[in-house]
Amino acid sequence: MKEFLLSFIPIFIAMDAVGVLPLYIGFTESLKKLEKRRIVTQSIITAFLIGIIFLFLGRWIFKILGILVADFKIAGGLVLLAISLKDLLRNEKTGRLSVDTMGAVPIGTPLVTGPAVLTTIVILLDSYGMFYTILSFVANLLITWVVFTYAGVISKFLGKAGSKAISKIASLLLAAIAVMMMRKGLVDTIAYFLAKG
Repeated sequence: MKEFLLSFIPIFIAMDAVGVLPLYIGFTESLKKLEKRRIVTQSIITAFLIGIIFLFLGRWIFKILGILVADFKIAGGLVLLAISLKDLLRNEKTGRLSVDTMGAVPIGTPLVTGPAVLTTIVILLDSYGMFYTILSFVANLLITWVVFTYAGVISKFLGKAGSKAISKIASLLLAAIAVMMMRKGLVDTIAYFLAKG
């Protein structure tokens, strides 16, 4: 249970379903109920496929490029820090998107499974193994599916200010996780070179 929670929480924060909710509502507010359902399904399937493919091929890509997990922790931490700062400082932007593809892009990726989630799952794979990482990823996708399916109800309950506040808190936690990843990456890099020397 401890391993599941330790892998679940970083993905939950990185995926930030409630933080993505205002954007999802903005993209789909003028659509019919059936179209919204189709977009939710498309977004979850896209997010799942991208996450699983990266989960299995991520290490192989590292091996070919000669990248250490420690390198990815540092680079991933920097990416997460940039994403969290961008989320903290951004203004919500919505635009007209194609109904046929918006579930895949931009909702499925990069909003649900983007750089933050991909970075997190590869690092969690190294720390907690395949089973807990996949279980945590799927559990978070199910939460995202529920949040998107009941977007109207959740939005009314939280209000616009509530959704924004939760998004900003999640971004702060993501920034803290980013700093932790960079610290661990630096420690691992120093340990690697000390062991070689």
